[in-house]
Amino acid sequence: MNGRKFLLPLVMCLLSASVCLGQSEVFKNVVNNLAFYKQKKDLKYLAGAKKSVDSLIKTHLDSIDLPKNVYKLVVYSSIAYIDSANKLKQPANFFDKVCKLQNKLASDKKIYRFQPEMDYSRRCIANVYLRQGFAYMRVTDYYNAIRSFREAQLYAPEFKELNAYIAYANNRLGNLMDAARYYTNLLKTDSTNAQYVEAASSSFKAIGDTSKALQALQKGRKHLPDDKFLLLDEANIYCNRRDYRSLEPLLTQLLDQNPSSAELAFTAANCYDHLNDFDKAESLYLRSIELNNSMFDPVYNLGILYFKEGISKHGDDAAKDVARAGQWLEKASEISPNDVKCLQLLQMVYARAGNQDQADKINSKLKLLTNQ
Repeated sequence: MNGRKFLLPLVMCLLSASVCLGQSEVFKNVVNNLAFYKQKKDLKYLAGAKKSVDSLIKTHLDSIDLPKNVYKLVVYSSIAYIDSANKLKQPANFFDKVCKLQNKLASDKKIYRFQPEMDYSRRCIANVYLRQGFAYMRVTDYYNAIRSFREAQLYAPEFKELNAYIAYANNRLGNLMDAARYYTNLLKTDSTNAQYVEAASSSFKAIGDTSKALQALQKGRKHLPDDKFLLLDEANIYCNRRDYRSLEPLLTQLLDQNPSSAELAFTAANCYDHLNDFDKAESLYLRSIELNNSMFDPVYNLGILYFKEGISKHGDDAAKDVARAGQWLEKASEISPNDVKCLQLLQMVYARAGNQDQADKINSKLKLLTNQ
């Protein structure tokens, strides 16, 4: 999980359908120019559409005519979105005028007659704000990026990915609580995207709320039960909490997904060790050592495991386990010669086995290491 970065999707297009304006003699030139633009992708046709629609609005009555203003909005919003380089030389406040016209028409009681056109124009406006937001992101101006994305959200609330963009920008600003909140909103509508679940988990862990991180991961894993990164993230939380009862049900899947991982084999062994399942702990410590015999922890822990068994038994069985404990702790000491805890435990093993010479040697080395 920690190795995978959250990637920001650069999805810009919210609408692929054509404008649904009806044909009439009054609006013929406007519609034809829009149709020509759709076919040939030449901005001169958008310029022609604007010139035609502007010519229809001359008087006060024209300025309050709903169909004419809807046509105007469709043309103007198309230019605002499509002509991103402003090759048609629109004034600086052109986009603001488009937004004001959209908001004004949206409040008209009869606007329901033009719902497809209004949907198209608001999505064009949302796209402009999206483009602005990504432009700010490229120059690391996350404050203004958030502002632009929130504006886009007003015009395209159905575009749920905006929550991810806002969350990402908040995260870069260090607004971790806000980032977590937006990721939570996103997961309410889409728990099937592993990147969103990972990002939500990371945000909650960053603010120290591992309970919320677990909720996000568990919700995501209901939809993505085989995602190894989400599984590993959840397992890591249980490990850090030392919640071995909760970790145990995940171990089989973890080991199946990562059969060559010495670290995971050790994690599983340690879990079973704490749950007092000697056989599984022993087997997995040995598996971890087989996969990587230079790791100190599984060798050391296996020595402890045998020593615990030895002191809980009597007679020959106890002696055998203590002897095995000594063998593994000696190997652990070879890997990390100055590990004080390992030496102290090895001294106890020698003392219990009656090997006073070795116990004294360990004692002398401990004095040198601890300056006693």
